[in-house]
Amino acid sequence: MDAFSTKHLVMQAQKKLLSKLASKTMANAFIDDTSSEVLDELYRVSKEYTRNKKEAQKVIKNLIKIVLKLGVLLRNNQFSADELMIVDRFRRRIHTLAMTAVSFYQIDFTFDRRVMATILNDCRDLLHQAVNRHLTAKSHSRINHVFNHFADYDFLTALYSSSEPYHSHLQKICEGVNKMMDDGNI
Repeated sequence: MDAFSTKHLVMQAQKKLLSKLASKTMANAFIDDTSSEVLDELYRVSKEYTRNKKEAQKVIKNLIKIVLKLGVLLRNNQFSADELMIVDRFRRRIHTLAMTAVSFYQIDFTFDRRVMATILNDCRDLLHQAVNRHLTAKSHSRINHVFNHFADYDFLTALYSSSEPYHSHLQKICEGVNKMMDDGNI
């Protein structure tokens, strides 16, 4: 039996192409304006925190690659029923993350870096489970890179501090996340 499948070949090509073209311009073609603005702020705050432009670019580029590849898998109905249940749990956990992030910003003295890190790590683990048989080890390391960066206690503490420029970045991130939730995108 010949195992050749054009559908599989096209999906592999899409994943590879998206991996090579993951840039802000490419992301704008696939991601709405609000999401793009949130990504821009995440880049700025990451650059501020790491004091390393290349590292901040790499984190955001990896995030874009993950989102686009997940989208390709979903669009091409590549997930089994069990994996779809995990994807649904992942979506709900991302929604919880968004609500928690905004709540911690809006309500003074409620921020708890352990809670944020735990939710981020839960999201990372669920995503690994969902895409386990679909993505390469390199993609899994990208997932770790992104989630480990944002779940870092010191990063979260800086982000939620009242000092500038972090406070301004967090305000813009939360405004964008709120809009995304209102629009049903998270």
